[in-house]
Amino acid sequence: MRLLPMVFALLGLTAQAEEDVFAPVRAQLQTCISCHGEGGASANPEYPILAGQEFYYLYVQLKDYKSGLRDNPIMGPMATGLEKAEMKLLAQYFSEQDWPVVDYESTPEQQQIALASISAGQCVACHLSGFEGNSRVPRAAGQHPQYLELTMRNFKSKVRNNSPSKSSLMGSMTEEEIVSVAAYLGAMGSN
Repeated sequence: MRLLPMVFALLGLTAQAEEDVFAPVRAQLQTCISCHGEGGASANPEYPILAGQEFYYLYVQLKDYKSGLRDNPIMGPMATGLEKAEMKLLAQYFSEQDWPVVDYESTPEQQQIALASISAGQCVACHLSGFEGNSRVPRAAGQHPQYLELTMRNFKSKVRNNSPSKSSLMGSMTEEEIVSVAAYLGAMGSN
């Protein structure tokens, strides 16, 4: 018996603890962390929080970046060299992290506009009532408002094309509604 497995066994730890399942993507994770923050808990409002995001959603976005379906001058080239197994490991890593608490507040006026827009747009049908998302739809609650605004504008202008239903919905929203919904959703992650 090798020494390390014997030490793990004596301490009551499993072989899983000995093995780093994310070893094949450690280099890529370091690259991701340089923009998205430690564990994907981005502090930069221009970059989305990945920590605690839905696994399948993250995986599909990486596939869309790689294929060009989701065009992004930074993420496209980074995803180009990823294999399917690596994309799954990266998605798994970030999905297993805890969602960070953000410190953002929306104004009462923004809340009122956002709630009216959300009700009219049927947003909760996909993102769920708490905007926590599900396997195919991202969590939006507690995401950086600046990132959410950019994303909604990109759908509206069809710069982002990997969700036609969102492009249609965002096309019907005014700039004030976009800013208000983004602020409202961002504040959902505050204490």
